[in-house]
Amino acid sequence: MKSVWTVMLAVGAAVVLAASPTFAHHSFAAEFDASKCREFSGTLTKVEWTNPHGFFYVDIKDADGAVHNWSFQTYALITLRRAGTSLQLFKDNIGKDVWVRGCEAKNGRQYYAAAGSLKFASDGVLRQMGQIQD
Repeated sequence: MKSVWTVMLAVGAAVVLAASPTFAHHSFAAEFDASKCREFSGTLTKVEWTNPHGFFYVDIKDADGAVHNWSFQTYALITLRRAGTSLQLFKDNIGKDVWVRGCEAKNGRQYYAAAGSLKFASDGVLRQMGQIQD
């Protein structure tokens, strides 16, 4: 009788696991528009060091002088860390000037882009932040 319960429990667990949602990782082309890649300059305001992607925020003036807070998505955090980019580096540069090469969102979401390259004015080092396709 014990083996019947074991089998039923195993089948039940398999059904529950099979029914749970799965999350596929999106491609760059699914979310960002490679025809809308450009350079941005502004002031770093915030960083979110969260999985699966990090985000950093930059105040950027438009042609009319209005300031908009842009959100830039990065590579996975493990990829950034392996390349020598740390959360502390971002924290040390809050309130300082940055330069970003990025591609805007495909869905028209305003002030949101994928970061390709980033340069902190404090050290001038060009860092790869994500995939860029132009």
